[in-house]
Amino acid sequence: MSVERPVSDLLGILTELRKLPHETEWAEFKHNNDNPEEIGDFPEKERELWRVFDRTPFEKEIAAENIATEDVLQLLDFPAYFDLLSLPPPERRDGILSALASDDMIAQGEDGKWNITNLGATLFAKRLANFRTLARKVVRVVLYKGENRMETVREQECDRGYAAGFKEQLGLIINLLPSNEVIGQALRRQAPMFPELAIRELVANAIIHQDFHLTGTGPMVEIFAGRMEITSPGLPLVQTERFLDSPPRSRNEALASFMRRIGVCEERGSGIDKVVAQTELFQLPAPLFEATNQHTRATLFAHREFREMDRTDRIRACYLHACLRYVQRDYMTNTTLRERFGIDEKNSSVASRIIRDTIEAGLIIPYDEDAGRKYMKYLPRWAR
Repeated sequence: MSVERPVSDLLGILTELRKLPHETEWAEFKHNNDNPEEIGDFPEKERELWRVFDRTPFEKEIAAENIATEDVLQLLDFPAYFDLLSLPPPERRDGILSALASDDMIAQGEDGKWNITNLGATLFAKRLANFRTLARKVVRVVLYKGENRMETVREQECDRGYAAGFKEQLGLIINLLPSNEVIGQALRRQAPMFPELAIRELVANAIIHQDFHLTGTGPMVEIFAGRMEITSPGLPLVQTERFLDSPPRSRNEALASFMRRIGVCEERGSGIDKVVAQTELFQLPAPLFEATNQHTRATLFAHREFREMDRTDRIRACYLHACLRYVQRDYMTNTTLRERFGIDEKNSSVASRIIRDTIEAGLIIPYDEDAGRKYMKYLPRWAR
């Protein structure tokens, strides 16, 4: 069949549609495309077009339709719902259903039955595998031997809903982590290789901000001998170098809102500032944030002596340190950078060299170029 519009033009159609008022989108598209079967020859582009028309948030889509009351209570962990909200559970089933419906976890179906929304299923499913469209959204945790994926030591899936199972998910990850011996106050103790608060924030971000419409993939935590990678489906909504300072944005506002209500994530933002602050506190290499073709990945690195960090590690740490200082309404200086790396004062020239390399990389700038070297302050490049 000959195609009147080339495939490349379909992305142009998408671009124009996004500029149109919602009520005119379909009429305008239909007027300019008299042969919809032709577009059907390109299923991936067709799906993109339909997602432009569909303004229903993922959380309000239906995960299970026309379910009997007793089955709703079998599929959803409703005691966890009331426990996490610190509410006494109603004594009658009608009260339980009413509470779940008021939070859009379920919605009225036909003939007195119920629809379980994606919001209800993703947060409180007893088993995500019971919902066909969510089965691949379980959090997978994989422990490898060494620094590559050649040999798997253990692999486990956290199959409960994200709210009901978050504590369990976090505990599983912490238990799989190698530990380091920490000496303090004349006592020795074992501590996880990575700060628990940093892990919590990154795992929460991975499940909350993922693109649920990206099929065949879900959140994944991979633990190597010297690093941890936390991967989330979907490209980031902001540039990775602006994770620390950008205002909060989420594809899944209702899911994010509920997770904030139960204290899993921050009300004001992504918590990345906490992640960076924790890595500095524990003298770890700076975290790495990356966007792949279809995913977002955050990497935490195990402790490494300053002399073992390469130029890229040091520049990344310097940049994120400047960002952290800036969002705290302060500036980076040679002194603060030395403290971040644990560099002795007599070696201030080492910190100066890192600052110079980071400026040359285009990541930071002087606050006042005319200030004396002793009084120089530095900003992230985007802060000017």
